[in-house]
Amino acid sequence: MKVTKFWLGKESVEEEAYSSISPYVLELIQEGVALNTTGSVYRPSLDSEIEISGSPTEKAILSWAVHGSKMDMEKVVKSCSILHVEAFNSKKKQSGVLVKRKSDNSIHVHWKGAAEMILAMCTSYYNASGLVKDMDDNEKMKFEQIIQGMAASSLRCIAFAHKEVPAEEQLDVDLKVLLKEDGLTLLGLVGLKDPCRVGVKKAVEDCQYAGVNIKMITGDNVFTAKAIATECGILRPHQDMLGAVIEGVEFRNYTPEERMEKVDKICVMARSSPFDKLLMVQCLKQKGHVVAVTGDGTNDAPALKEADIGLSMGIQGTEVAKESSDIVIMDDNFASVATVLMWGRCVYNNIQKFIQFQLTVNVAALVINFVAAISAGQVPLTAVQLLWVNLIMDTLGALALATEKPTKELMEKPPVGRTAPLITNIMWRNLLPQALYQITVLLILQFRGKAIFGVDDKVKDTLIFNTFVLCQVFNEFNARKLEKKNVFKGIHTNKLFMGIIAVTVVLQVVMVEVLKKFADTERLNWGQWGVCIGIAVISWPIGWLVKSIPVPEKPIFSYLKMKKNKHSV
Repeated sequence: MKVTKFWLGKESVEEEAYSSISPYVLELIQEGVALNTTGSVYRPSLDSEIEISGSPTEKAILSWAVHGSKMDMEKVVKSCSILHVEAFNSKKKQSGVLVKRKSDNSIHVHWKGAAEMILAMCTSYYNASGLVKDMDDNEKMKFEQIIQGMAASSLRCIAFAHKEVPAEEQLDVDLKVLLKEDGLTLLGLVGLKDPCRVGVKKAVEDCQYAGVNIKMITGDNVFTAKAIATECGILRPHQDMLGAVIEGVEFRNYTPEERMEKVDKICVMARSSPFDKLLMVQCLKQKGHVVAVTGDGTNDAPALKEADIGLSMGIQGTEVAKESSDIVIMDDNFASVATVLMWGRCVYNNIQKFIQFQLTVNVAALVINFVAAISAGQVPLTAVQLLWVNLIMDTLGALALATEKPTKELMEKPPVGRTAPLITNIMWRNLLPQALYQITVLLILQFRGKAIFGVDDKVKDTLIFNTFVLCQVFNEFNARKLEKKNVFKGIHTNKLFMGIIAVTVVLQVVMVEVLKKFADTERLNWGQWGVCIGIAVISWPIGWLVKSIPVPEKPIFSYLKMKKNKHSV
């Protein structure tokens, strides 16, 4: 952030023309900058570079004064003693200081803050020659136009004002009363350019493409806010601005019903206080939205804490903001929000994949063992075999499916609602046909396997066990994509998945062919292995076919609730 415009009176002063400014006015401006600040200027030695610290706004103004108007910060600070300080107020958007000059013991008031706020306190202004001119309503309107012009160029407009306290008033012991807020003389206006980072517009577009509604809540005036929001892509050039851009006081004064009705349309809220931001978050949460808030200041802490996800800035962020947030963005870049969004969706999607896969395994295993136990009095899958299935499906399956990396496809989906079920209709559509297929095949093997293959009970049970495990191996590929038919897309990028599939197959061969006593299995010949693999491979075309079946968006169990409610009525 840096100062790119400086207005003295009604004239814009270029950087090379600062020497033409009246020395008295320049001294007052430097006094106002150096004494009414929370930043600092430090030079370790005469040969070293000047170090400026503070908030981005303070650093920009101090840098302008030091390098542009050749201000000697140390000299100005030593020439005055500070009597009273009115700290920056996020509601009033201004800060003030009462100082006494050591040279003549005169007392001066300096105010700095949002240009339109300071302008309202002024009744006169200095011109470049150092003459004081009266400011009537007509003149004030001209200054307002200057401020609006700077704001429309996406400049943050800060004004400086001054007043000397008359000698007869100095007897008043209450220093706060001496820090007058009226009858001031406008010293000048500075326009600070806060450029958008490279990639912010792209990040905003990515978030909007993913169905995320972005709102900008700022303390800047409405013209600056509108210009920056347009630059970032939050507002579109030909967008209807009615209701999309408002001021904090307007939002604050709405009735709760009006707020709930209008909050969704709001894109930019200017001149807002910390309470307005908190009110916005509460209102959006009441409407059922999942709300994320980014912020870096202490004023953002209430909203960061209230939001579902608070994202604070790691470099410029205050400790209070970081403590109130859930995620700290270490590079202070809004583009990281899009990355967080993509990874969040990826983790959620991977959990759904694993749940779908796990439910298929469990439903099939439970039904086959239950039916066999009821009908024949014995189970085809022994305790050791079930433990083995759980080991490869829980541990290795979780590793295989949970390590899928995020893809751009994830950003095409709408956000998941607060009350949306974890197991969706799509997951039920995918898992039930697979589970039914596995149950059907395994029950046929259980009751007709001996006759079909001409084998004994031990080999039949091994066939059931081997077919069941191989079905899960092939179904693991189906679980990679919940909606897409091509389940092999991008598989080469996940080497861990392929490694786990290979390890699972090798261990299964060892279980059947080597660990016969431990696993209670019999060796299978090449033909029997071919049958097991052939049965398992059919899960791929089944998976491809079922993904062509459309499903309703409304969760299945919500229909049951509706019926229940009808009966209760």
